[in-house]
Amino acid sequence: MIAVVGPTASGKSDLAVSLALALGGEVVNGDALQLYRGMDIGTAKVTAPERRGVPHHLLDVLDVREEASVAAFQRHARAVLDALAERGGRAVLAGGSGLYVRAVLDDLSIPPTDPAVRARWESELADVGAPALHARLARVDPVAAENILPSNGRRIVRALEVVELTGRPFSATLPRGRYVRPAVQLGLRVPRDVLDERIAARVARMWEQGLVDEVRRLVDLGLREGRTARRALGYAQVLRLLDGEGDEQTAVQDTIRATCRFARRQESWFRRDERICWLEHDDPDLLGRALERVAQPSGDPRDAASPQSRPSRAPVP
Repeated sequence: MIAVVGPTASGKSDLAVSLALALGGEVVNGDALQLYRGMDIGTAKVTAPERRGVPHHLLDVLDVREEASVAAFQRHARAVLDALAERGGRAVLAGGSGLYVRAVLDDLSIPPTDPAVRARWESELADVGAPALHARLARVDPVAAENILPSNGRRIVRALEVVELTGRPFSATLPRGRYVRPAVQLGLRVPRDVLDERIAARVARMWEQGLVDEVRRLVDLGLREGRTARRALGYAQVLRLLDGEGDEQTAVQDTIRATCRFARRQESWFRRDERICWLEHDDPDLLGRALERVAQPSGDPRDAASPQSRPSRAPVP
């Protein structure tokens, strides 16, 4: 299978559709928030015209009240891949949710969860803050703490939950970098200043396309009760706006800043996977470069067809 990965606003969806058209394949969504019905504008979900007739899987499968689960996603995505393989289809996984992508590609066992245990850790997070809880994690699982930002309260809580439930370090459950089926990962590299500009332009388009009205509709469908959906970039900012916190321009700028920070985290995540073949997002022959890599025999995924076309071995900037 093929995976197209990279930060938000790098052009993953378009390349995935082009690859699927060229190879007679189908696209499998690898973005956690595009699982939600109705969350279209704020997630930049591919529209029907943008899909260009290519079948897409795992879009619009959750209600906004439901919590997205890596374990459930892994189960459903692998069922889609099995069904595609049985009829000789080619899968193109596209998304920037790093753990979700790895859950599909790699030999990864998802540890258990317990709502009561998680709620207790979330209560402590609210009381002491993410940095203090991160220090707790560093004492019981230094490897996990090294790989989780001190500001990422949600992942810190999950790591502590796993340690408590299993008696094992959360780091022991992390992906090991071993594919469960033959795969090629293609990453889109965008210079940071260019990516920031693309993100700002995308957020502005979302507001023009009616993001505020979309959030109002989703509130009526239970968005505020959704643990995952209500925290999504753009949606969280609009919810605060609807609650009378700040003005629309402030909400737009907050969304841009938060999305740029998120893109940095995505880059850091994918940068650690040396199997990814990085391609320049604005390469005039981007599809051709991608098809060259897909056609190569298995081996070092950073090898390209020629020295001139080979992406740098340096990490994403």
